[in-house]
Amino acid sequence: MVCSALRRVICVYIGLARKASHAYRSYQHQAWGSSKPTAACAAQAASGSVVELLGKSYLQDDHSNLSRKVLSRVGKNLHNQQHHPLWLIKERVKEHFYKQYVGRSRTPLFSVYDNLSPVVTTWQNFDSLLIPADHPSRKKGDNYYLNQTYMLRAHTSAHQWDLLHAGLDAFLVVGDVYRRDQIDSQHYPVFHQLEGVRLFSKHELFAGIKDGESLQLFEQSTRSGHKQETHTMEATKLVEFDLKQTLTRLVTHLFGDGLEIRWVDCYFPFTHPSFEMEINYHGEWLEVLGCGVMEQQLVNSAGAQDRIGWAFGLGLERLAMILYDIPDIRLFWSEDERFLKQFRVSDINQKVKFQMNSPLCHQTEKFCTS
Repeated sequence: MVCSALRRVICVYIGLARKASHAYRSYQHQAWGSSKPTAACAAQAASGSVVELLGKSYLQDDHSNLSRKVLSRVGKNLHNQQHHPLWLIKERVKEHFYKQYVGRSRTPLFSVYDNLSPVVTTWQNFDSLLIPADHPSRKKGDNYYLNQTYMLRAHTSAHQWDLLHAGLDAFLVVGDVYRRDQIDSQHYPVFHQLEGVRLFSKHELFAGIKDGESLQLFEQSTRSGHKQETHTMEATKLVEFDLKQTLTRLVTHLFGDGLEIRWVDCYFPFTHPSFEMEINYHGEWLEVLGCGVMEQQLVNSAGAQDRIGWAFGLGLERLAMILYDIPDIRLFWSEDERFLKQFRVSDINQKVKFQMNSPLCHQTEKFCTS
């Protein structure tokens, strides 16, 4: 089983590499090692007509709207810097999934991809996720475009289709994402997300259910607020239950027992039904993630027509600010030793409460917190 798992990872790598030379040339799979960023990798060309980014050149056009400041953030990968607070959160989530969800050979069920290139095509970022051509999330004012074809991903969901198409059915994706936003203590144009996806076959979903062999994943009916037109109610409810149970276990692992949780119905183009999870933390309801039953059209187009699944996405900064009492999102980019040393712990699950003993200045952002 270990050998077969290894072969599957190798096949994923080869499949993604092939895509890089065809329709999805921007999808640079770096999960198996990448070089450290240099100034040359994240600098706009002097001519103004070409952007050099992560070793590739991109011709600019009327869609291009990248600044040197944003380009300088590409390749920093704060979530992969050991003992950075975002790294701690990522490792805690990864450890939880590795321990709680294992296959028959006792190997982790979920594979993790935390170094995929943030440069994606607009098709990956929008079309693959069924986001309509006129959807406001595509606006130039909300995204960072290298040109009409390539952009910096606005969410880690941009990799869902590729990984499903490669044959994976349970994975986590972690990475930096880019959205144009006003900078303040709660908002920054570069932040980090963790995405989770799991697919189920008929046998996997109905295993252990009485008379499960008579149940079906799919039907042709009418879409409602509770299910998609192609899903049976039984399949939808079981996937929804597994999703909510999985995420409840995750936040309980992060925040401890006794946590009050509520689910709020919402809308995402690529899931239905969709939900947001809120937690009651110190008397305040806080949104921590979005999730839902994956749109079957997306799953089918990726080649997994016989499966049904769920997906979720959470912000690492959001969780870290709550867990570690970090008051300003810009502090995550600080190189001030007084900030960084507080997170150098021997155990990733050790409780850390950030202490602002004296004003911290982030010279790059020209601000101080006190």
